[in-house]
Amino acid sequence: MTMTSTAQRPDPTRSQGQSMKPRQLTMMGLGSAIGAGLFLGSGAGIQAAGPAVLISYLVAGTLIILVMWALGEMAAANPNSGAFSVYAAKAMGRTAGATVGWLWWLQLVVVIAAEALGAAALLVTVWPVLPVWALSLVFMALFTAINLAGVKNFGEFEFWFAILKVAAILLFVGIGAALLLGWLPGVASPGLANITTNFAPAGFGGIATALFVVIFAFGGTEIVSVAAAETENPARSVGQAVRTVLWRILVFYIGSVFVIAAILPATSEALASPFAGVLDVARIPGAGSAITLVAVVALLSALNANLYGASRMAYSLSKRGEAPRILSRLNTARVPAVAVGISVAFGFVAAVLELLFPERILPALFQLVGSTCLVVWGSALVSQLILRRRADRDGTVLPLRMKGFPALTIAGLVILAAIFAVGFSNPDSSRQLVSTFALVAGIAVACWIGARVSARRPEQDARDKEPADSAG
Repeated sequence: MTMTSTAQRPDPTRSQGQSMKPRQLTMMGLGSAIGAGLFLGSGAGIQAAGPAVLISYLVAGTLIILVMWALGEMAAANPNSGAFSVYAAKAMGRTAGATVGWLWWLQLVVVIAAEALGAAALLVTVWPVLPVWALSLVFMALFTAINLAGVKNFGEFEFWFAILKVAAILLFVGIGAALLLGWLPGVASPGLANITTNFAPAGFGGIATALFVVIFAFGGTEIVSVAAAETENPARSVGQAVRTVLWRILVFYIGSVFVIAAILPATSEALASPFAGVLDVARIPGAGSAITLVAVVALLSALNANLYGASRMAYSLSKRGEAPRILSRLNTARVPAVAVGISVAFGFVAAVLELLFPERILPALFQLVGSTCLVVWGSALVSQLILRRRADRDGTVLPLRMKGFPALTIAGLVILAAIFAVGFSNPDSSRQLVSTFALVAGIAVACWIGARVSARRPEQDARDKEPADSAG
């Protein structure tokens, strides 16, 4: 991607704070998708596909790189808390924009609850100070307070969380490489036999199944485009963050998963906690507990970022008349406090449900998420295709331009279509896709009806005032 020399003027319509620093946005881009999907989901992917899960990561990784390039171009030109929801509205109409916004909000609300319960469940295994439901409540309360305190505090917390996650993964890849090369004293190298002798034990079906596990792992990366609205120089900040996507995927995801797949067989029980399993093979004392604590931090970091993203999307929907006005009210820290409250409410409910139905809520939450991120990513690619053509036709100068347009945007849509085709060929993922499309259709109908009602309301109000005015 290339930056032009065009300076971006401040947008007077952005009423929230603009105190997030470029380094915070960049680290959010690095750490936003490093959560349960990598620390826990990578093991599930290897169990499904064996070492061939690397193909799933390459396919999904290529797609998210193209999506982030497309989002980066639009976010630099129009920094807005509604991000891809706003871009979909500009490109395809009000109902499309509202549908994408509410779909993403619902997805994050469920993920927030799942991350709080997941972090609590992991922490209990090494420090059983409180039951899972109580720890989950503590986490929800803590990160609600952090988000209400202002974007500067949120950005700083996320910055240090991301640094810890990045450092831990780099150290893990280094230890794994040393183990594979036989550099660890007293530990025999397993070599590459796990990869070369049984690369795809479940065949194409396993790769297809793993693909949807991997897609969930990459979910959340798009939050950078939401946060761009609260940075001082969105074009420059977004450009820096988006440029990290390529090497982040190659080093963090492909590197980590290659190490795990090479060291742990696809049938290993240690894949339930793959990072700890690899470190146990390396015979590093206390490493399993340490990486579990890092995974807890990773989940809490993702919770923090997702709560931020969900509240800003609700704020944007409210500002555009697609949600109750109260959701756009800001507190003294320039934070949409009511939007934060409704975005976090389900997480508190889930903690209470965990008390009533122990160990049954977290699996149910993961099943609810489905493949909604695919719809969001698809809307981003379609929106960029339409808006970029419109800008080029009108001679609009863009501060950040996606290289290889329109070929790369179309390539992303082709990859997305192929993923849907593969998904419908598998019974489990097919049910997930059908449920997602049904949810999208339901939200779209509700948004369309809401738009019609809100459009008629001013006319009705005017008619209601006419008799009183004439009588006065």
